[in-house]
Amino acid sequence: MSTATRSPLLSWTVIAPLVGTVVLALTWGRYLGAIPIAVVAVALIGTVLAAVHHAEVVAHRVGEPYGSLVLAVAVTVIEVALILTVMASGGHDAETLARDTVFAAVMITMNGIVGIALLVGALKFGFTHFNPEGSGAALATVATLATLGLVLPTFTTSESGPEFSPSQLVFAALASIVLYGLFVFTQTGRHRDFFLPVTATGVVAEDEHAKPPSGRTALLSLAMLMVALIGVVGLAKVESPAIKAGVDAAGFPASSVGVAIALLVLLPESIAATRAASRERIQTSINLGYGSAMASIGLTIPAIAIASFFMDGPLMLGLDSTQIVLLGLTVVVSVLTVVPGRATRLQGGVHLALLAAYLFLAINP
Repeated sequence: MSTATRSPLLSWTVIAPLVGTVVLALTWGRYLGAIPIAVVAVALIGTVLAAVHHAEVVAHRVGEPYGSLVLAVAVTVIEVALILTVMASGGHDAETLARDTVFAAVMITMNGIVGIALLVGALKFGFTHFNPEGSGAALATVATLATLGLVLPTFTTSESGPEFSPSQLVFAALASIVLYGLFVFTQTGRHRDFFLPVTATGVVAEDEHAKPPSGRTALLSLAMLMVALIGVVGLAKVESPAIKAGVDAAGFPASSVGVAIALLVLLPESIAATRAASRERIQTSINLGYGSAMASIGLTIPAIAIASFFMDGPLMLGLDSTQIVLLGLTVVVSVLTVVPGRATRLQGGVHLALLAAYLFLAINP
């Protein structure tokens, strides 16, 4: 049978979530040895990749900039699910897991995804071109959300540690939702053209590349996305003790768990952004990068805030001094990158250097 007539139900992106749910049913509530843990890890990775693939299919169906928005929200749902399931298992590092994961997502998206996209685009086309109005608006929203949700808790005095009081947490959660909603309204409303891909000669037509999938294919992907999300949540719960044990055995700090979660969730999106950059659609890559950072803060913190009222222990959201310095430097460099509306391989290299510094200091603080 040729690949042209092969049923889409036989695709790995359909099989992986189904296998993940079977593995989940077989392993839930049981003590697992090394081999079953490895099988669960493979199933979890495959299910995450499949989930993001189906989100991309739905995103392609609705077009830009809605596509980047759908993909960012789907990835954030997975991220929240992983955070909550690992936090629910308890442990001394559960109180800082949300902060570590969200900050890791911010650094990976703003420096990793954007940096790789700029480098790939510049190496292939000489210059990378994007819309400074849309990119600048996204960057400003990310910087504000990061400051409200991750920096201010370090300096507030209502609580003794780097955490919000209950009323402050409610305010931060509401402000995050309002800011994110306002950005989405701007991105998909009157100023939608600010977020469409551009080249040196002007705006790129949305349908210039691959034909959007059919409605039937998009509905199948939507259904499989729901199945995959269920599998991700359950498999993460099963795998969380092994993740913590591995981090402890390697001698890494507890924050490495958050880095591992962010890297796992954002890997497929990084690949999507790199592919877009190779097709001279840098704005799509930036939409993915900043959109994921924005959704990670604007949706994750409200979700964690609600969950914290039902969990024991404090919720430490405030960054430490090293993290604040890295975040501040990232914002300054990002502003200098975005303002001209075009960039070279140098800007991509600077962002990747910041990502490398963050990853190194996360392991060796």
